[in-house]
Amino acid sequence: MAGFEGGPVGFIGLGIMGKPMARNLAAAGFDLVVHNRSRDDVDALIAEGNQFTAASSPREVVARAAAVITMLPDSPDVREVVFGEKGVLTSLQPGQLLIDMSTIAPATAVEVHQAVRERGASALDAPVSGGDKGAIAGTLSIMIGGDEADVERAMPLFSAMGKTIVHVGGPGAGQIVKACNQMVVAINYAAVSEALVTGAKAGVDPSRIVQVLSGGLAASRVLELKGPGMIAHQFQPGFRIDLHRKDLAIALETARATAVPAPATALVGQLFEALSAAGRGDLDHSALVTVYEDLAHYTIGEARSTDA
Repeated sequence: MAGFEGGPVGFIGLGIMGKPMARNLAAAGFDLVVHNRSRDDVDALIAEGNQFTAASSPREVVARAAAVITMLPDSPDVREVVFGEKGVLTSLQPGQLLIDMSTIAPATAVEVHQAVRERGASALDAPVSGGDKGAIAGTLSIMIGGDEADVERAMPLFSAMGKTIVHVGGPGAGQIVKACNQMVVAINYAAVSEALVTGAKAGVDPSRIVQVLSGGLAASRVLELKGPGMIAHQFQPGFRIDLHRKDLAIALETARATAVPAPATALVGQLFEALSAAGRGDLDHSALVTVYEDLAHYTIGEARSTDA
């Protein structure tokens, strides 16, 4: 196995996305030092091979790795891992590279960049799109903010995890583009949901709707990858409602800060709020269709009709 610039790669955050991303790095030949809030996820990787070793804290990860990747749920989690008592900054050395692949507020990403630079190290914000399927397949889209030289330096790592890898700008720019991505995905889910419930309640087989729309201008990755699951009510999370809800709040704040009206995002954001309030926040974000079913008093799919 190989290291990165003479040392292992650190990986902090082994959730639905982080664990397969770490596996792909190992498959590409990198040794990894891993840490997670839940020890079970660490143990699962350790059992898979000697390319993984465990660390007890973010500070220990940084002390043993040349580059460190974080994949965490939200801005407060990143702040705790970076600035906390046993956080990244407590052992970060000049020349090390911190790559945050979480989806967080752009302002937090900029704050992390500045703190890391003050210690003579480098940082990139590199959120991803593609869900758990993309993480498993190593085909994620990665949008990167930071210095070009650091992007080139990190490219062997990104290439092990993603397929579309784009340097989009300076510090925080990756998070801005990710906010834009989440706006489009959420609105697309709403459009697909409206179409499926409307067509199904009008008497058309929803699977035929997906088939036809996928071949025309209405085609989308959401329709292709999630349409059948929405019909079948298969909502095991690849990406949870509550995480997308958080992302839409970031997107709306980004739009507000730049004086851009975002009425469609605001409306869909309220639908995500309704899902969370109904206790469905742990479901996959494709469960947005259930809000439309509730409003229409109709459930798509065979043997599930409740049409009054």
